[in-house]
Amino acid sequence: MPKTLDDEVAADRDGAPHDGGAATSVRQGRRTSVPRAAWLIGPALVAGVAYLDPGNVASNMTAGAQYGYLLVWVVVLGNVMAWLIQYLSAKLGIVTGRSLPEVLGGRIRNRWGRRAYWLQAELVAMATDLAEVIGGAVALNLLFGVPLVWGGLITGTVSIALLVLQSRRGPRTFEFVIMGLLAIITVGFTVGVFVAPPDPAGMLGGLVPRFADANSVLLAASILGATIMPHAIYAHSALSRDRFATRRAAPPATGAATTKPAWHGFGISRGTDAPELLPGTATKMPTGLLLRATRWDVSIAMAIAGTVNLAILLLAAVNLAGVEGTDSLEGAYAALGVALGPVIATLFAVGLLASGLASTSVGAYAGAEIMHGLLHVRVPLILRRLVTLIPALAILWLGFDPTLSLVLSQVVLSFGIPFALVPLVALTAKAGVLGRWRNHWATTAAGVAASVFLITLNGVLLWLVFTGA
Repeated sequence: MPKTLDDEVAADRDGAPHDGGAATSVRQGRRTSVPRAAWLIGPALVAGVAYLDPGNVASNMTAGAQYGYLLVWVVVLGNVMAWLIQYLSAKLGIVTGRSLPEVLGGRIRNRWGRRAYWLQAELVAMATDLAEVIGGAVALNLLFGVPLVWGGLITGTVSIALLVLQSRRGPRTFEFVIMGLLAIITVGFTVGVFVAPPDPAGMLGGLVPRFADANSVLLAASILGATIMPHAIYAHSALSRDRFATRRAAPPATGAATTKPAWHGFGISRGTDAPELLPGTATKMPTGLLLRATRWDVSIAMAIAGTVNLAILLLAAVNLAGVEGTDSLEGAYAALGVALGPVIATLFAVGLLASGLASTSVGAYAGAEIMHGLLHVRVPLILRRLVTLIPALAILWLGFDPTLSLVLSQVVLSFGIPFALVPLVALTAKAGVLGRWRNHWATTAAGVAASVFLITLNGVLLWLVFTGA
């Protein structure tokens, strides 16, 4: 097993043969130093922000306040499945140099089938944006008394600024900003657990899979929809592609017709009709090295996300169980202030604000990638941002319960999971797509098991809803 980065490069050179372009890239790699593994970490941390959006906060807080430690197992299981899913998404982007929507856009030949797939993915992205904008608006209202509608507009405006930063300064700068917000989120949501520690016996009991009633099933689906988010699957493949996939198909011969440029998020890339690269030839750095670094990247991101999500549920289980009015974010904020003091409550609100600002930026990035990959259409950034803001602002304007809207939006996300997860598992298992980096049979089996579990849970939830149970 390679011991150093140089050994890793050598091991990758000694693997399966590549095309001539890849061989040239390897020869160039001999003359350049390999960056430290830490410098390769980042895309998963950005995608991982989606696992800490306000929808997660609402679902986990509601679950802890209503059922105590009962649904701890759902948070843990969701995080374990999320590790596998995000790694597969990143691997697809690294090995192919294309995002999941791009790959699907090229494989779904039927125009109406591709549009139907885009429609469900777009609805999922809009449900994501709904949760994130509402969460940011609620946080601004709690901290500064800003009216909810204006808070939603401010959250959307900040997300535009962050996306412009990503477009002009590149993915690395965007990653640093998002990681800074991630640090604020982590502190804001975990401090309360140290002030009022949970009961260890209750935590262990919560690891036993079970439900109490139909509402607990609804909350479980909501937690999973907030934990394993379809837009994070789409976004992670694109983030890895933008960060690492630098080799493109050769330009057309002199005199040949040029193709209309496609857009990766908010920057021009190759033409839409450019041929696909051979698996593993989309990067200048050794693919094996990138995949090993990605496993660390995903592990760190999921460890942070899982810890914070669990802390939110435990915080509510310890301090909000049986307390009147804690079925809303505003009520939870007030109850935390009474139970743990204004400092903890303020840190909670600050974490909620950082969560809304960071996650809505990643959600908008994912939405743009979904449209580009499936429809080959580029919509101006500001116009797209304004259109996706409309549902959230309408809900805030009409006075719907923000917390209930957040929880229900996570249920919508849960129904979008199979449409992203099943193609991801299928594509990463194909040698024709990933070559020698295709999934091991055990990895594919784990992905199939996760898909079956999530689809089954959604089916049970539908049955409960339509039967009125």
